[in-house]
Amino acid sequence: MIPEDARQRYDKDGFIVIREFLDRDSLNLLETNLERYIREIVPHLPAADAFYQDRSDPETLKQLQHMGHDKFFDAYRNEPRWKSLAELLVGEAVEANEPEWFNKPPGTAHPTPPHQDNYYFCLRPPNVTTLWLALDVVDEENGCLRYVAGSHALGIRPHASTKVLGFSQGITDYGTADTVKEQRVRLQPGDLVAHHGETIHRADANRTKTRHRRAFAMVYRGASCTRDEAAYARYTAAMEQQHSQLSNGAS
Repeated sequence: MIPEDARQRYDKDGFIVIREFLDRDSLNLLETNLERYIREIVPHLPAADAFYQDRSDPETLKQLQHMGHDKFFDAYRNEPRWKSLAELLVGEAVEANEPEWFNKPPGTAHPTPPHQDNYYFCLRPPNVTTLWLALDVVDEENGCLRYVAGSHALGIRPHASTKVLGFSQGITDYGTADTVKEQRVRLQPGDLVAHHGETIHRADANRTKTRHRRAFAMVYRGASCTRDEAAYARYTAAMEQQHSQLSNGAS
C-alpha cells in the first residue's frame, strides 16, 4: 500500500520506501520477462546496452539499459501503478525513460559511487524521480542503497569520472558529514524505493559469495522538465571517454 503521507515524506527526505509495491503475480510476470530478455536479447546487444563485470562470464552481468526496444518493456513504461506513483511524487504529469536493470553479482567488488541521478539527466527543473524495485533480498551484505536524507534540497554537488562502468560520474567531496546522515534501505522482493533526482545515494559492493542483488528501475520526468543541453553534452562526453577506457568490461 502507498502511505497517505507518501508525498510529504518524499518531499522531506528525498526518498520513500513502498513495501510490497508489486504483488506476487505482478512480480512473477516482470521476472519472467526479465529472464526472457536476458536469455534471448542480451547476447545480441551492443556493449553500451549491457554491462558486465567480466564480459567473458555471463554470470557477471551487472546492468542493462535502453530496454525499450522490447515490446513488453516499452509497454511497461505506462504501467498504471508505476506511473500513478511517479505522478504523485513529482506532482505533475510524467513520462518514463526506458527501463533499466541492475545487479551486483556475488563476490564482485564494484561499489556504486555516491552520486545524484540528475547530474546525468541534466533536467531543469529537477522534477524527476527514480522508482527502484528489489528483485532479491537487499541488505547491508549484498549492497543496499544508502541515502543522504534531505540532500535533494541542496542542489547538485561536484562530480568527476569514476572507474565504475554504468556510473560514470561520482561526487568528489563526499565525506564524513554525508556518511553520518546516511539511511540504509533494506528491501524484500517486490518492495520499492523511490528517490528524487537530486538525492545523494550510493551502495557498497556485494560481499556475499552466493547472493545476487538485482533490481528493476524506471525514471519518470515531469512534463515541465527541459534538458540543459550544454550540461548534458559535457556529461555524455565524459561517459563516452569512460566507456572507451573501460572497454574490456572491468570496473
